[in-house]
Amino acid sequence: MRTITAVLLAFVPCIALAAPPVLVPAAGSRLGFETSYEGEPIRGRFDRFEARIAFDPADLANSRFDVVIDLASADTGNEERDEVLHGPEFFAVARLAEARYEARRFRALPDGRFVAEGTLTLRGVSAAVPLTFRWEAGAAPVLEGTASVPRLAFGVGAGPDWKDTRSLPDAVAVSTRLVLAKPAP
Repeated sequence: MRTITAVLLAFVPCIALAAPPVLVPAAGSRLGFETSYEGEPIRGRFDRFEARIAFDPADLANSRFDVVIDLASADTGNEERDEVLHGPEFFAVARLAEARYEARRFRALPDGRFVAEGTLTLRGVSAAVPLTFRWEAGAAPVLEGTASVPRLAFGVGAGPDWKDTRSLPDAVAVSTRLVLAKPAP
């Protein structure tokens, strides 16, 4: 009996928890941003983005986010403003058309929310950008979160016309609501 117990205990450390399943955005998902210019609110969204979300509140160590954002899909509802946003002083989509958000570290907050300690790569610059979010489990899990992106740290609007944070704040509020599903086979 001791031998069987010893053999079983030797294998216990080898048994790893299965990583949470990878989920992707389904209909109803959105990725938006908000700022202001000279006091006038500006709200926009990214119409095209891909996300691979593997999250389990009971297994934060094996959770991960990988989001790729098509910067040319940024839309504020104003064609002239969007042209400037896509241009070299802001997103520079002709040079680097995508931004990426990756998170491998997570922590739970006392109020039931979570924080993804992720890295945003934008315009060739990578920096930490935490995402605070709620997770609603179920057949179609929902991730709803917010982050504050310091645009100047990424060189977004760093030119002389846009650097003044009294006219255009440094912090850009990003919000997301992902309705998640298993990827199509």
